[in-house]
Amino acid sequence: MGGKKLYRSRDNRWLAGVCGGIGEYTGIDPIIVRVLAVVIPGVGWLTYLILALIIPSEI
Repeated sequence: MGGKKLYRSRDNRWLAGVCGGIGEYTGIDPIIVRVLAVVIPGVGWLTYLILALIIPSEI
């Protein structure tokens, strides 16, 4: 049961590390995750802030 867990990145962060953490979890370059977060409708600052509150920080 020791699978990967989603965390906010400590090393690959610009603000809260949400996109960096998602990129590390999925194996996608975090730059691409950041671009998609801006380009895809409905994924914006509010979603980012909610994810920053929900996703735990990397230890």
